[in-house]
Amino acid sequence: MSSANSINTISIIGGTGALGSGLAKRWARAGYRVIIGSRKADKARESAAAVAAELGLETISGLANQEAAAAADIAVLTVPFAHQAPTLEDIAPALAGKILVDATVPLVPPKVARVQLPEPGCAALRAQEILGETVQVVSAFQNVAADLVATDAVLDCDVLVTGDKLAAREVVVELATKAGMRAWHAGPLANSAAAEALTSVLIFINRKHPDQHAGLRITGIQEA
Repeated sequence: MSSANSINTISIIGGTGALGSGLAKRWARAGYRVIIGSRKADKARESAAAVAAELGLETISGLANQEAAAAADIAVLTVPFAHQAPTLEDIAPALAGKILVDATVPLVPPKVARVQLPEPGCAALRAQEILGETVQVVSAFQNVAADLVATDAVLDCDVLVTGDKLAAREVVVELATKAGMRAWHAGPLANSAAAEALTSVLIFINRKHPDQHAGLRITGIQEA
């Protein structure tokens, strides 16, 4: 299993939205080559060009999702829940032997502040079922505020990283750290249900506190 330091190219599938473009900026600043993917290649190129111009970097490009997945050392999925399954089915052949980081949150409009986990228990488990055993799915980044990720602000929010393989989780913990976040090993992929459900809780809290960014912090641990 590769470490984050051996990864050169990160492809963000469905990366033209707020979370995807925000992660693209943070990883590009950290020195990675970043590919923004979209269903439409021209939209991906436009988004990548805007990010590259903002940062003054030439390490960001745009491709259609399939091509982005094929070019990736590691892929990150940042699409709405309704697009998760069809997007994964489209790119599955290009992900064999790789890690797929799934940031999907199962929000079902209009009641997005109500927890509604899908079968087989959470979106991350559904991703693993779709992709099969040749892809290692790791779940992360559901509880960070996308608009803050897109800035250079310090994020006062922790990231829960779940996955069935310790080495794959460790890669994603390192990548989160490179993006300026504090991340925690949070157990097997089934535990993604907790992070996914917490997003609806945080949305509810934020509605009660407009213009705020409720997040998750793990306390009580003495770090070296």
